[in-house]
Amino acid sequence: MEPVKFSKEKVVLDTSLFVNPDVRNDFGDTPTKALEGFLFLAAQIPTLDFYMPSSIFKELLNFIEPEKITGDLLTILHQKSPNKHELFFPSVLLYELVEETRERVNKGLRAAEKAVRGVQKKDEKEIIQELRRQYREALREGIIDSKEDVDLILLAKELNALLVTADQGLIKWAEKFGIRWLLPNKFKDYLLSTIKKAKSAEVTL
Repeated sequence: MEPVKFSKEKVVLDTSLFVNPDVRNDFGDTPTKALEGFLFLAAQIPTLDFYMPSSIFKELLNFIEPEKITGDLLTILHQKSPNKHELFFPSVLLYELVEETRERVNKGLRAAEKAVRGVQKKDEKEIIQELRRQYREALREGIIDSKEDVDLILLAKELNALLVTADQGLIKWAEKFGIRWLLPNKFKDYLLSTIKKAKSAEVTL
């Protein structure tokens, strides 16, 4: 009897799935345990291929204890950098990025001006904390702000893959690129459902 052949779907993973304590608990309470929990389920799914950009994988290694991973990490989680020289995207997205960056810089300046005006009214430590919060909110939240973020978007686009991330900036730009995305708190259910479908297909055959 010939082996069953499946049409494989590709999934690109962000490190937030394993390192963010707010989202990883479905798989484990530490980055190492979360990764191990994922590998246990992923090994049961012949219909999915899992990818992570090389830059993101290197980032992940800073949070886990590789010697404690019993699952087949390198076989299950493929490392691949996006083909940066052959990917194309609409130029209008560049205009949108520039415009958004300009607006965020202006918000950051207004936050700094507000902090300066309050120097005589508040404690210095309180002013700095508030300025940091407002500045971070203005310039970093909801935007792709690193090469690793760009790698995730480009790889998901190149592979026509499902992107799993909790980063609102990545989700926003995934929408712009027409990339399918999934929040990490739904990912375990997605894997379990896929395992169930794969087993049902085997029984049917």
